Amino acid sequence: MGRARFNRHQVLEDATVLFWQHGYHGASMQSVFKATGLKPGSIYLAFGSKEGLFEATLEQYTEQLLDEFKQTLEQAESIGSGLCQLLYAIIDESQQCHYCSCFLIKSQLELAFHDNALAQSAQRQLQKIEALFEEYLIQAYGQTQGSIYHAHLMLQIFGLRVYGYTDRDQTTLTTMLQNSLPWLPWQAQAA
Repeated sequence: MGRARFNRHQVLEDATVLFWQHGYHGASMQSVFKATGLKPGSIYLAFGSKEGLFEATLEQYTEQLLDEFKQTLEQAESIGSGLCQLLYAIIDESQQCHYCSCFLIKSQLELAFHDNALAQSAQRQLQKIEALFEEYLIQAYGQTQGSIYHAHLMLQIFGLRVYGYTDRDQTTLTTMLQNSLPWLPWQAQAA
């Protein structure tokens, strides 16, 4: 009997949707098997455990976000205008009827009170995102100002990801961001 073959990327996509919607603790192994279409042996052989699968979903999600963010920032007229584009995209996302926030932030919030490898893994993945933004901001604004802007930006992103669950309209969220991050070139961007 040979090894079961499957599309790892697709399995991780399917598992990400499940964990994103139900959380690590809310997703049973039965629901993992159903969502991925894999048998228990295949999951355990490929990922070792539910924890291993969850960590792999966090890693794949982070790599996709990093690629998306880098592409937007590299193609933008400036770092500031690229950040405006990303923030507008977050607002647009929050207006979707099935808004689920950011998988990394939701995972960090769920696991924050658990002193375990999963909480640390979620934190490491978030730190990669933060490091990317800090790198670009320091490049654009210098070490001191870039670090300050980075802290402001991250507070707004985290807040927006959670605040997006409220029934605020797009205009209100945009105005709040523009007032909180006045150093970004909002006037040059179309919402």
